[in-house]
Amino acid sequence: MEHSLLAVTFGANERGIILFGFEIYYYAICIVCGMILAAFLSALLMKRRNMSVDLIYLLFIVCIPTAIICARLFSCLTDPDLGIGAFFAFRDGGLSITGGVIGGVLAGFVVCLIKKVNFLRVADCVVINILIAQALGRWGNFFNKEVYGGVVSDPSMQWFPFAVPVSPDRYTYGIGSFSDPNSTWHYAFFFYESVINLIGWAILFTLAWKTSKKPNGVLTCLYFVWYGTVRTIMEPLRDPEFILNAGGVPWSLVFSALMVGLGIAAILVLLILNFRKEKAFIGSRVGDPCALTDYMTPYKNDTPYFSKVNMFGDKYPPRPVEEKKKKNKKQDAPPEDKADGTSDGEDGHA
Repeated sequence: MEHSLLAVTFGANERGIILFGFEIYYYAICIVCGMILAAFLSALLMKRRNMSVDLIYLLFIVCIPTAIICARLFSCLTDPDLGIGAFFAFRDGGLSITGGVIGGVLAGFVVCLIKKVNFLRVADCVVINILIAQALGRWGNFFNKEVYGGVVSDPSMQWFPFAVPVSPDRYTYGIGSFSDPNSTWHYAFFFYESVINLIGWAILFTLAWKTSKKPNGVLTCLYFVWYGTVRTIMEPLRDPEFILNAGGVPWSLVFSALMVGLGIAAILVLLILNFRKEKAFIGSRVGDPCALTDYMTPYKNDTPYFSKVNMFGDKYPPRPVEEKKKKNKKQDAPPEDKADGTSDGEDGHA
């Protein structure tokens, strides 16, 4: 009896873990872990690119909830099986990455506008790390038994992660499908997209870490070009069950193609504007070629200090050493007079 009660309170199954009787899906765990990792990497990149890391905390608080709400809203509006009436049924599934990205970026723009900081400079540190969050989040699709391709009929190709078994039983999820003899093997599109996003993140993060030249915003646009291209190629190959198709319009494919087109157009605009101002497409021929020279912070009186991570850290003074707390505060205080008129250190004799 005690063992069964403990299993209900704490445990795990093929869909999630149980804490205090509440089931937390692996899908949610993958997404949250991706968010935390993306926030950490964004903070590191901000420090590298001469910014206050406190910006990421503010963005995290505002952008994450907004992204989740927009991801759900986009999914409800474009998925005929959901509808807006199912908006609050989050645990039943249905989050659109496209909607989440749009909502999160717009929220970040508003935050930067209010704090009067350069949005494109901040976005170059944050948006590219969405790719690694998406790479981890795609593994949630494995646990939820979703986002896969056509049937793999060749037995020699039926191995994970090239392909994934999918059980016809609606109550059997990703891990359980391996033990179901009725499972059919499908192309593991979630894994392909996860790996490609990871490669894209590594490329963009390396560029962000190494480069400092104008203009800001190019890395952000490259994220949309990369991810939009991946989704444009992968979307038509998915199982039709996982393609958002409302009113005969494949919305995910449409928005993915728009990401690519608008991303390329935005890069061209940024380069042309930089050329008009700086007489060079990248960097500057008439002034400071770097876009990161000035320290950027959401606070008015925040002072930058030397940091090995910051690529401009050598122009700042070392951080002041905090004074150690003295064990006995009376050591520096003036000696107190005793009742007989003498002070500490005197023996009272002439």
